[in-house]
Amino acid sequence: MQLPRSSAAVAIASILVLGAVGARADETCQSPYLPKVTGQEDYVYVWTLGVKGWGDESDKLVTIGTNPKSPDYGKVVSVFSVGGRHEAHHGGLNDDRSRLWLGGLDSSAIFVFDVATDPARPKLVRKIDDFVEASGGVVGPHTFYALPGRMLITGLSNANDRGGRTGIAEYSNEGRFIRTTWMPDEAPYGYDARVNVALNRMLTSSFTGKNNYMTELPKLINDQAAMKNFGNSVVVWDYHAMKPLQVLEVPGAPLEIRWALQPRHHYAFTTAALTGRLWGIFRKADGTFEAVDLAPIGDPANPPLPVDISLSSDDKYLFVDSFMDGTTRVFDVSQPRSPKLVYEKKIGSHLNMVSQSWDGKRVYFTSSLLANWDKTGPANEQYLKAFTWDGAKLTPTFEVDFRALELGRPHIMRFGDAPVEAGRVARAR
Repeated sequence: MQLPRSSAAVAIASILVLGAVGARADETCQSPYLPKVTGQEDYVYVWTLGVKGWGDESDKLVTIGTNPKSPDYGKVVSVFSVGGRHEAHHGGLNDDRSRLWLGGLDSSAIFVFDVATDPARPKLVRKIDDFVEASGGVVGPHTFYALPGRMLITGLSNANDRGGRTGIAEYSNEGRFIRTTWMPDEAPYGYDARVNVALNRMLTSSFTGKNNYMTELPKLINDQAAMKNFGNSVVVWDYHAMKPLQVLEVPGAPLEIRWALQPRHHYAFTTAALTGRLWGIFRKADGTFEAVDLAPIGDPANPPLPVDISLSSDDKYLFVDSFMDGTTRVFDVSQPRSPKLVYEKKIGSHLNMVSQSWDGKRVYFTSSLLANWDKTGPANEQYLKAFTWDGAKLTPTFEVDFRALELGRPHIMRFGDAPVEAGRVARAR
């Protein structure tokens, strides 16, 4: 595939940068504007929610060694507390992989870490405190998605009524606000955003506003009026024009979106959290898209709240994590319109995020969904668990107990690497 000139320039520049800092590992389902590199990751960065009474009680970035050849394998290498509890949630690397942007859903604060200078000990280099004001009222920065020279940030809510109407903000890599694009009136909710460069199409999904996501889950479930305030759509955009083209009906709060990764595979997957369904978003012959209900996830009579998904780099296996039953399910999606459940494994009492290595050999899981939604009491497990995957089963390799270490509630993960000799060139996608 021939990239646009700007994209090609970014890719070439990124390869040169990577030759110097030595990034060698990657996970699937990242921005296509990131240079694609393969190999064994040295670290996993875990964005972690602070818990009252645990350690310093603050949100923090926890670095864990993941290279079996290192003495730090399976151990906490460094901890950086950002001060305060912001509802640490999602984050992403910028387009040269030197900075990791992380957000808080409650305070809407954004923290930018240098992960290139000393990958074992990320350093906070910028804090953005005025996201709500600068964006014109977007609240709850969620997805951080690398674009050439900038970061796209989806919101979950707004400053006016803390409901689900929201927008998409863009910032320069240097932290300067550029613009806000509001979600269309017919589909005002937001959550994830993913771009297919070849098609010039972006997909966005929909969740709920701050009034709901900051409410304790049992209370929310018993509030019939509040439960009506969830998104039911996926929007198809002209990416370059940032113009909505279609609103697809996907009932039940579709969350994470994953485009197929192989050329000419013009489809994506998402899961509906409230209905427990796997959906496909497929390009039709006329260039428009359709949403197709593909399969149940777990017991259709008792949906287990699917939350995160990860697609293998060959587009064969889709990992689907569900929160309520703590189980990951693997679907064979090599025939994308006819997925088959081929494996399932209970990871913990509850489960949220999954990150899969590009070579498909390693899979990592974390436990926390939201501070007020996580299970409590003896079921309040907080962990990072690492496994190998051989295409048939998951085999555990190590576990870090965040509760025992009083580190907090681990949420999203991103891979990092120790520096190597200057001049080494990473392999691009």
